[in-house]
Amino acid sequence: MKVLAINAGSSSLKFQMYEMPEEKVLISGLFERIGINNSGYTLKVNGEKIKKEVVLNNHEDAVEYLIKELLENNIVASLDEIEALGHRVVHGGDKYADSVVITDEVLQDVEKFYPLAPLHNPANVLGIKAFQKSVPNAVVVGVFDTAFHQTMEERDFLYGVPYEWYTDYKVRKYGFHGTSHKFLANRMMEILNKKDAKIITCHLGNGGSISAVKNGKCIDTSMGFTPNAGIIMGTRSGDIDVTIIPYIMSQTGKTLDEVIDDLNKKSGFLGICGISSDSRDVEDGMKDNNLRCILTHKMFVKSVVNYIASYYVALGGADAICFSAGIGENSVTVRKDIIEALNALGIKIDEASNNTRGKEALITSEESAVPCYIIPTDEELMIARDAFNLAK
Repeated sequence: MKVLAINAGSSSLKFQMYEMPEEKVLISGLFERIGINNSGYTLKVNGEKIKKEVVLNNHEDAVEYLIKELLENNIVASLDEIEALGHRVVHGGDKYADSVVITDEVLQDVEKFYPLAPLHNPANVLGIKAFQKSVPNAVVVGVFDTAFHQTMEERDFLYGVPYEWYTDYKVRKYGFHGTSHKFLANRMMEILNKKDAKIITCHLGNGGSISAVKNGKCIDTSMGFTPNAGIIMGTRSGDIDVTIIPYIMSQTGKTLDEVIDDLNKKSGFLGICGISSDSRDVEDGMKDNNLRCILTHKMFVKSVVNYIASYYVALGGADAICFSAGIGENSVTVRKDIIEALNALGIKIDEASNNTRGKEALITSEESAVPCYIIPTDEELMIARDAFNLAK
């Protein structure tokens, strides 16, 4: 069965097509700057990278080019060969605890959740509708970022606010990156050969989150009502004292929207170091002895360590900790400093093994009380698996 996994952003569309159940990647690509000048796309097919500049006025244009490439590269002879489409949907509220076949009712629900994910859900819906029009016979599946975290207990997902805020307005911790955390937890259980494993999964990219997983189920996660909560990120502040917001409004004359924008787009690495939101630039600055880059790194490491330590206690110990996503898979320095900060838990790094980028590896020594791993995440594969299983 040919399955297309799709991740639509507000101005982008990432895709990967698989032959299932073999999980063989047939073609992958990224459409960028949709609705913006200098738009175009890159493809990877038969080991070759192809880059093209084209006008992409909207997501429907991107889908048209995608289909054209599928046909011209002989990935499919007919669109009827695409039997399932798996779409990443960022927010499923507290209604969807698993992936589902998208019906009109599901689509209406996703639209109802717009206020909870105003940047993401509308883009996800654009992608779904564009493909429904072009590939009408395929089974369409929604894979929700929030679904994996719906196993949290009330004591773990509620905030210390009036209970009516939850019952009337759905204010609670939802968590995000769920598809990645689920992939990481499943892979760790395979490696450990243990289904009742206690695992701490660290998705560390420009956006980042940490999850505590027990028996394959999430018991807690660092992101909250929105993706701005938790650890320090590329441009997001992570956890703060909420009364900072009215204070900054009164001191600067900024509106609420402007302050929230600062916390989402001008904070984190960018806000602290003042140079870049990219961790690679922060590490380059550290080599040049830039004190604010050094500070940024230290604050980021501390924020991650605090969550790992908290989840270690919540789980009653851990069978493994894994690092993934852009920073987690590629930053030798970040992993080293996090693991060394966890020395009180008996965790000991293997420096030679840690000198690994972008591939699976055990990075702690034999005497380490908890093994730590690099596990490259694969959200597209998780989307394809769910789409394949539901289409069957």
